[in-house]
Amino acid sequence: MRIAFYALIGVALLLVFGAIGIYNGLVRLRHRVRNAFAQIDVQLKRRYDLIPNLVESVRAYLKHERETLEAVIAARNEALKAAQAAAAAPSDAGAIRSLIGAEQALAGPLGRLLAVAESYPNLKADQTIGNLMEELASTENRVAFARQAYNDAVMEYNATRESFPTVIVAGLTGFQPAELFEIEAAQERSVPRVAL
Repeated sequence: MRIAFYALIGVALLLVFGAIGIYNGLVRLRHRVRNAFAQIDVQLKRRYDLIPNLVESVRAYLKHERETLEAVIAARNEALKAAQAAAAAPSDAGAIRSLIGAEQALAGPLGRLLAVAESYPNLKADQTIGNLMEELASTENRVAFARQAYNDAVMEYNATRESFPTVIVAGLTGFQPAELFEIEAAQERSVPRVAL
């Protein structure tokens, strides 16, 4: 009887320590997802800071393209709001989906601005605009790399969260699945082409 009691206590302790280990592993992976999103956030803020500078530099040349410039700024402002909301809660799938939608909405007007800018020889020759466009292209590459690192962290977190017995601990402790940062718009899948 006494041996069975100690065996039962031993099994209970193993289960408790196992659950604690699983919980701590989920916390570590959730922090890795948040850190990876923070890297995306840094690059998005860099891009959002570059866009108004580019628009202001181009504005003098493209007075009759006012609608395009305003569309870029409006889309940039919406994307900035969505990025701030996602940065506040990077584990919230809804916030990430809103950011993805805002990024897709920004890709269209920004692509039009870059296409219009390429068709003006004076713009192509302007050193400030050339530097801004080069910075924007470089930032797009950085965003893509940061997005890949984030998606890798999300996949590891989600795979661990869904595996047995972790799924039991995750369900009991409220760990929700994380959202991948996938862009559906074809123009967002490629880096803006800058030809100066």
